[in-house]
Amino acid sequence: MVKSCQKKYNISDELIAKLDGLLHECTLCPHECRVNRHTSSKGFCKAGYEAEISSAMAHHGEEPPISGSFGSGTIFFTHCNMKCVYCQNYQISQEGHGRFLSVLELSKKMLSLQQTGCHNINLVSPTIWIPQIIKAVADAAAKGLYIPLVYNTGGYDKSEIIKMLDGIVDIYMPDIRYSSNEMAFKYSGVKNYVENSRAAIKEMHRQVGGLVLDRNGIALKGLLIRLLVLPDNIDGIKDTLDFIKNELSEDIGLSIMAQYHPEYKAYRYPELSRNVTAGEYREVTSYAEKLGFENGWVQDHYSLSVEDMFRPDFKKEKVFKYYEDNK
Repeated sequence: MVKSCQKKYNISDELIAKLDGLLHECTLCPHECRVNRHTSSKGFCKAGYEAEISSAMAHHGEEPPISGSFGSGTIFFTHCNMKCVYCQNYQISQEGHGRFLSVLELSKKMLSLQQTGCHNINLVSPTIWIPQIIKAVADAAAKGLYIPLVYNTGGYDKSEIIKMLDGIVDIYMPDIRYSSNEMAFKYSGVKNYVENSRAAIKEMHRQVGGLVLDRNGIALKGLLIRLLVLPDNIDGIKDTLDFIKNELSEDIGLSIMAQYHPEYKAYRYPELSRNVTAGEYREVTSYAEKLGFENGWVQDHYSLSVEDMFRPDFKKEKVFKYYEDNK
């Protein structure tokens, strides 16, 4: 198999020490809980010092340039700095399902995923684990890791921390969940989401620019933004699309997702207790087309009727049964 990318990760001992030092009074994300994670104190996200993951796999259900033919080498980290009431990954993000992993074990996972032919290392919910991840990448790189790193985040990041990842992360794949801080607090328990998310994503774009694909359509570098359409457009995606067009660029990758379905605590909120309609989804995709976005992906609304397609179960061997049975 031809290597899709060869690179040298720009990781210094000083950076490793600086990131690890932040855990003494944790300020990795906008919550700035300032708990000492070196002593296992825990803040909003419930993460301690040693990394926790739920699973590591060749994932075939991501966007085409991420999954490709051989899958995305996806590592699902436990815990999250958002508490989305509709989270489909709630078993790991909110309930804490997972296991502890040392830096060396995490490094081995990355190398193993590369060995199986995965196109990239896809770090899901990395925000609260950046120091541990960077240590593992440094170790893995010394042992031959070369494929692109994907930073797959819910978007509640600090631009100051993202700046530290310049030259390390190849592909940023953030969600933009909301264009309203009020909605972000109500449904995800986070403050000042819009300002933090947009500042972080601007920095991501500054680092990697628009999405770059190889001759086989596999992503090598760039920014790919995910937009999950919620019922009644609660998330204000039209405003988000205006932000992307006016303050970023039309050359980024854009993934507009129709897969929302009520999970976790969503049924406690009448407005979230149903799937998205075809009309609601079409309204968003039509607006994106009107603004001139062409570099992106949409989902066929029929996929909402495929029950197992987007519903992971992290307590089973086949986490994404639909994709694993149909790859």
